[in-house]
Formats: sequence, structure tokens, C-alpha cells
Amino acid sequence: MKGGKADRSRLKDSPQENGVQTNQYSSISPPASPVVEDEPFSTYFEEKVPIPESVNQAFSFRKLWAFTGPGFLMSIAYLDPGNIESDLQSGAKAGFKLLWVLLGATIIGLLLQRLAARLGVVTGMHLAEVCNRQYPTVPRIILWLMVELAIIGSDMQEVIGCAIALNLLSVGRIPLWAGVLITITDTFVFLFLDKYGLRKLEAFFGFLITVMAISFGYEYVLVKPDQPQLLKGMFVPYCSGCGPVQLEQAVGIVGAVIMPHNIYLHSALVKSREVDRKNKKEVKEANKYFFIESTIALFVSFLINVFVVAVFAQAFYNKTNMQVNEECNATGSPHTDLFPLNNDTLEVDIYKGGVVLGCFFGPAALYIWAIGILAAGQSSTMTGTYSGQFVMEGFLNLRWSRFARVLLTRSIAITPTLLVAIFQDVQHLTGMNDFLNVLQSMQLPFALIPILTFTSLKSIMNDFANGLAWKISGGIVILMVCAINMYFVVVYVTSLNSVALYVIAALLSIAYLGFVGYLARHCLIALGVSCVDCGSRMQMGLSRHTDIYLLNDMDSDTVVDR
Repeated sequence: MKGGKADRSRLKDSPQENGVQTNQYSSISPPASPVVEDEPFSTYFEEKVPIPESVNQAFSFRKLWAFTGPGFLMSIAYLDPGNIESDLQSGAKAGFKLLWVLLGATIIGLLLQRLAARLGVVTGMHLAEVCNRQYPTVPRIILWLMVELAIIGSDMQEVIGCAIALNLLSVGRIPLWAGVLITITDTFVFLFLDKYGLRKLEAFFGFLITVMAISFGYEYVLVKPDQPQLLKGMFVPYCSGCGPVQLEQAVGIVGAVIMPHNIYLHSALVKSREVDRKNKKEVKEANKYFFIESTIALFVSFLINVFVVAVFAQAFYNKTNMQVNEECNATGSPHTDLFPLNNDTLEVDIYKGGVVLGCFFGPAALYIWAIGILAAGQSSTMTGTYSGQFVMEGFLNLRWSRFARVLLTRSIAITPTLLVAIFQDVQHLTGMNDFLNVLQSMQLPFALIPILTFTSLKSIMNDFANGLAWKISGGIVILMVCAINMYFVVVYVTSLNSVALYVIAALLSIAYLGFVGYLARHCLIALGVSCVDCGSRMQMGLSRHTDIYLLNDMDSDTVVDR
């Protein structure tokens, strides 16, 4: 320990050590690039986008354009098939009444993404790298495993979405298992697009978002939703006549919108811009433009989500299976058997959603819907793979080739999906989404607590550390989001009606809550609640410098500038 302190003291006085440049605005320096690589290592950051100079301008569209890209790649997670399914179920079950929940969840998501972007800009490191340097070995490995679970769960949803879209587009000629295999192949192909340059890759993602906007926008124009009801549902936080079904749907919206791995992703993507971290003005400017770009990107994603909710709220709210069955019979749809002859309220998912659109509004509506789902699934699959790359590199310091990284995550995510696709039907495949949403909801604390912790530490963020207002509001938001998602998990577990599963869930909950409590304790210390630290480090001045607590666990090559 003494040697580590001596190293830190020596490094503090040295402007450069092992090729790592230090600066006064970030106490953590990014790790030096490996001197020797066994094979060329390909990564998103091989190219950095230069930022144009501007003289005495409060705002520059040229600079905004240079910073545009990471926010739109991040916003893909707000448009993945899991979100689309949550949107259409919200519209079919609650009409326009839960649009205000979607708006609120998107705003909360923007605030959390702001913290992620600031961490990456100020420190020059993404969240996984900071976690690697701050947490001891065992908690770090557990944290990595939890984030990987979230990525795998999201990956499975995206593959399911692509397989269903291909099945709809081919009128059933491409079976679900074949759609899963096609998704594996085309993901490898698309991921090599960044060989043609970072900006071209970002443009491709922009194209996929445009395809989604046009596809779901077409459905919106076709259905012609009631605009006054839409605006009322968006801005009046009330749900008249709502019951447990609508409440569970509202919770599901929050869980689908805020994705744990997306916090890690965004903190890494912002490193793709040339920002001089030694220059406080440049860092402040980068934070400003990244926040503006993220706001625009999430506004676009919010509009696309509104299109989906509004279409199903207008056309299918309170519809019964009998009504849909009759309409599908009248139009000669081959999928009439999906809707039993009873007066139960219509239950929809991504697959049934496309079918009912085709029954009520013609084949074009079905095919255009499938194109939008395919774009959503493909784009989110690619960003999910990038998330996995950054997380593995950051937590484990593993420098795998892109091919090896994609092969590993694809194999883990594809295997259970492929088995279900081969031996079950589309209802079982879409039914997996409930379990996957629960899985990702449980991983949220493992992204939200660390990002609030590290952005609140002055020793990491210096002048850009969270102020009192951000600490309080961030803590409340994270507590609220985690509580909502835990309610979602409890509802799901209690619906299983199995004593054995209850016992297993109870045992896992003890370990889970214990680890969340460990992270929360670190977070509270970083926020200034020093009374939660009852250990010996209290005598090291923790009550006066709360951020020292975590820095004692940092690696010896970390530069500390206090």
C-alpha cells in the first residue's frame, strides 16, 4: 500500500508516465495503448473526429455537427424491439393514457445519459474502465458479470425482433430459426462497416433511424390518431380508469426505456471526438454540445416511440379477439388462428402487431411495419455488440479482436434463442421478452449507481463533479427508477405461482440486495453522506474528503491530483 502511495506521489509530479499524459482537469488518466500487439486490434476509436475551431461563438452549427454521432448511436437503445413491443402494448392496453410515462422516462434517460457522457469527456475513460480502477477485484468481477447479463438479455431481444421481421417480410417462408441465423451473419457483415471510417458508420446508423422514422411514421399517418387525446395523454400525468394491467404496463415502459448497458456505451462513444482534456474550456464545450446532440437524438427516438403508441392506441385499444378475428377473416389473412373466438381484450406483441395492422390497413402496413422492426433490431444488435466490446475491455483489460468478441457474445445470446425458435412457435419466442425485460431491470442498479458515484467524486471530475442539486436529484431519480423496476420484478416472480421458484428467488434476492447495498454505500460516501462509513478509513479524513474513500482502491498507475 505504501508503495502504491509513493508511486501516486511520484506520478503526481510527472507530466507524463508510460506514455500517459496527465492534466489538471482529470485525476484519472486513460490507460496507455499496448506497446506490442500480437495481432492488429480493431476498435471504434481507431479514428477520432476533429472539432473545428470557432472564435468567440456561443454556439456553432459546425461544431454541433462534429459532435453529432455518439448520441444517435446511444439513442438506438431507446428504439430496440423491446421498446417497440412495450410501446404497442401500452397503446393497446391503455390507449393514450400512458404517453406521459414515456415522456418522463425519456427525460430521466436523458439526464442519466448526460452523466455518462460527462464522465467520458472529463476523464478520457469510459464507465467500465473507471469501475475497473475504482472497485476491488471481487466486486469488479461481479459487476462485469451483471452488465454482461444485461447485454446478453438485450441481444436476445434484438435477435428475436430481427427474426420476426424476416418471418413477416417473407410471409412465413423464412422460419424463425433461419431468421436467427441470418441475423448472426449480417451482424458480422455490418460491424465491419467502421473500416470505412467512423463518420460513415455513424451515417449508417442515422440511415437506420431514418428508416424507422419513415416506417412507423407511415403507420401513424395511415391510422390518423386523435391529436387532442394524444396531447392530453402526453402532458396530463393521470390515468383515469386504470387498473393493475395499466400499472404493470407503465412500469414496463420505464424498464424498457432505461437500459443499463447504454450508460456504459455512451460514456465510451464520446471518446471518439478530439477534445483536449488539459483545456477546461474545451471540456466544458464538449459537454455542452454532447448534451445538445443527445437531446436532439432522444427527441427523435421519443417521436418514433410516440408513433407506435399512437397507432395501437387509436386502432386497437379495447379491441377484442373476436373483432380482430372477423376482420382478418374478411381480408383473407392466413394468421386468423392467432386470435381465438372470444371477447377477451386483444393481446399484442411485435408479431401479432404486424398481423393486425395487415388485417385492418392492408398488406403494405404489415410489410412497412416489418421493415421498421428489422431496422430497429439490426441497429440495436450492432450497438449492443459495441457495448460488449467496451465492457469487456474496460473491466477485464482484454484486447480481443472484434471477430472474437462478436463470436462470443453472439454465441451466448443466440443459443437459447435458436433453441426456442427451432422447437417452439412465435408466441413462445415473443413470450421470452417478459423474462428478458425482468433480467435487464434487475441489472439497472449496476449502471446507475456507479455513474452517479463517479461523477460526484471531485477527485475524478474536479470542476465538473456533480453539484448538490445534481447529487440530490440524481439520487432520487436512481432510487425511483430502481424501485419501479424492482416492483416489475416482484410482479413477474409472483405470477409464476411456484413455491420452489419463490424460494430460489428469495435466496438470490439476498445476495443481489447485498451487492446493491455495497454499491449504494460507496455511492452515499461519494455524495457526502460520510456517516455511512464506519470503517477505519474514517480516520483518514473521510468526513472532510469523501472522495478519498474509493481512490484508496485504485491501481498504482492511477494519477491523483488533489
